[in-house]
Amino acid sequence: MFRNYRYLLFYILTIGGFSVLMYTIVLRGETLGIIKPGTIIDQTTVSGLTHFRNLTGQNIVNPLPVLLLQIITIITIARIFGFLCRKIGQPTVIGEIIAGIILGPSLLGFIAPGVSGFLFPASSLNGLQFFSQIGLILFMFIVGMDVDLKVITNRAPEALLVSHASIIFPFTLGMILAYYIFSSFAPAGVSFISFSLFIGISMSITAFPVLARILQERGWMKNRIGTLAITCAAIDDISAWCLLASLIAIVKAGSFVSSLFTIFFSIIYVIFMLLIVRPFLARFGDIFNSKEGISKPVVAMFLITLLGSSYLTEIIGIHAILGAFIAGLIMPPNIKFRSILIEKIEDLAVILFLPIFFVFSGLRTEIGLLNSAYLLKITGIVILTAVAGKFAGSALSLRFVGQNWKDSLIIGALMNTRGLMQLVVLSIGYDLGVLSPQIYTIMIIMALATTLMTGPALDLIEKFAPEKAGQPDLQLKPHRYRILIAFGNPENGKVMLKLANAMTEQSREETIISTLHFSPSNDIHKYNIDEYEKSSFRPIVKEAAELKIDIEKVFRPSQDVERDIIETANSGNYDIVIAGRAHSLYEGSFLGKVIQVIGRITNPGRIYGTLKGEERLFRKGVLDGSTRRMLKAVRIPIGIFFDNNFSVIRTIAVPVYSPEDSFVLKCAERFLKNCAASAYILDKHNLVNLNDEIKKVYAAIADSNRGKVKLISSLKDFSKEVEKYDLLIISSDSWNKFAHDNKPGLRTNTLIIKPGQSRVFA
Repeated sequence: MFRNYRYLLFYILTIGGFSVLMYTIVLRGETLGIIKPGTIIDQTTVSGLTHFRNLTGQNIVNPLPVLLLQIITIITIARIFGFLCRKIGQPTVIGEIIAGIILGPSLLGFIAPGVSGFLFPASSLNGLQFFSQIGLILFMFIVGMDVDLKVITNRAPEALLVSHASIIFPFTLGMILAYYIFSSFAPAGVSFISFSLFIGISMSITAFPVLARILQERGWMKNRIGTLAITCAAIDDISAWCLLASLIAIVKAGSFVSSLFTIFFSIIYVIFMLLIVRPFLARFGDIFNSKEGISKPVVAMFLITLLGSSYLTEIIGIHAILGAFIAGLIMPPNIKFRSILIEKIEDLAVILFLPIFFVFSGLRTEIGLLNSAYLLKITGIVILTAVAGKFAGSALSLRFVGQNWKDSLIIGALMNTRGLMQLVVLSIGYDLGVLSPQIYTIMIIMALATTLMTGPALDLIEKFAPEKAGQPDLQLKPHRYRILIAFGNPENGKVMLKLANAMTEQSREETIISTLHFSPSNDIHKYNIDEYEKSSFRPIVKEAAELKIDIEKVFRPSQDVERDIIETANSGNYDIVIAGRAHSLYEGSFLGKVIQVIGRITNPGRIYGTLKGEERLFRKGVLDGSTRRMLKAVRIPIGIFFDNNFSVIRTIAVPVYSPEDSFVLKCAERFLKNCAASAYILDKHNLVNLNDEIKKVYAAIADSNRGKVKLISSLKDFSKEVEKYDLLIISSDSWNKFAHDNKPGLRTNTLIIKPGQSRVFA
């Protein structure tokens, strides 16, 4: 106590004494001012508020606040449209590209030119361009690391033929198209060779990163089709960037002889990187292959390699992003090393810098330039030419080497994906002055269209072909009772396995338990997908070994985890799904609750559902929107489990609130038969006597489990009563009524079950 007073006294004397001293110095200093002869003194008094407003107005238009506001806006809009695209089964990159176009003159500049001018003033565009170039350099470095040269070597002959055919077909068609549109769309002073080569390379590019994401999300990365597609795309990327480097050298050099010097020094540069720098870096990959090993100095060295490589290619006369691609390509081949390095760089590049590139591209894309039927016709012809060249070139070459038509068409659809890579090429062509604003806009639309059609094209191919290409087998072994555990957090998965074991312990031979984990595809990279799968299932596999349970594992990256869980549950031959509670983002803070209320009021789907009587705008209870959507969409019985330090089950509470609780009683009987537990039927409304179905089910359970079932009807405090038990099993309908009548704190383990279509009625 005395020590605390001493501290307080010292604090007051120190702060107070020095404050008085500083104030005295300021007062004395005011007397030192000397007014020079002839100085005009402004006697106008400006109020503090006016001065603050003037200062704030100046600060708002300063370069740094403008840049920060631009970045905030760009990231927010890009994430929103990326999310919306994921919801409709499209790659996130499509949403980010659309966000860039929306923020540009095509929409924002058209409907709100004042807002557009304030947010993206002409004076700020140079800064945005430099940021976008940094984003491209980092991203192309990651793309280079994505390319696995060993995979290319293993499937080189077949993949080389397909890849180069998928380049030469659209490249040739692009040059033919350029011949007919050159006079209308080429900028003044641009030669036909430069224009036609850029149109050709734009037609023939494949978006390697987008293609890899599609393969991951469909679970094809490890099968034959996936391996062939990723190999073809990798060879396609390397070949296309080599062509682009040569093309840039020709355009920048201005003459053929000058371009030969550029190409010569480019070859010297590549040889230096492959034969001298690459072996040196490989040693680092062998030594520093853990997160602890890849320290800041090591990362700094590799970033210097990246920037140095980009600097050299820019100085030689080819683009800096090509140097970044080569730098990624020569990184140590150690997969673990590449995975860790990508993790350190990817989030910054993809979340912060890359959306800036999309918006900068969008600021240069003016859809309004396509203001005539002729221009729209040219846009359609460009799209058809691009699709015909890429799709036909890939599919026909694969058919020629002996693949069946289905696999050939799938590879053709995948190779037709352009996305971000197309934007990179187009931006280079625009910066070099080879592409006019009109043809640049047309090619942007082509890139979006060909990427958007990939998913639907694959779905159509699979629909008209009976077998699924590379789809994991979710039809489980022929057992009587089948449980699907869908988990997100691995520790929650382990707990749900304990729960499933309590339902089936005495009937193991008649039961199969499958565990399902879908991970957001944006969080997974192809280099760490195996390790991610192992780490996700490690706790549940360990628990299964301790319980001596055989489990099946289903793992796949997903663009929409909620949707894929629902589809898997409905398409698989399961009897019940057990899922963990989806925690709300808005829990735990006053601000979060305010945002949640605003979100409900402004949510069109929620308002529409409320008007139709299918949804309530405000709902008591703890089930968030995702959980309610799963309960509604899954056709088979589904249980949502709320864990509260679950261990063993000795007592079970089963509230009876509605007629559908007869199903819940049968679920409770499963626990009674498989674990040493007693069930307490909480019948507040006397439904056991009033409802014939519930009465019949209760009588059968009580008769077959004598001494283990007790009916409780006189309850003073229902919400406190349920806290006495190890497990609360309740139907979703009863839960809504229970939540309406009480304030459930969920201080007990709870399983909320919605009945559904089942081969075995619990």
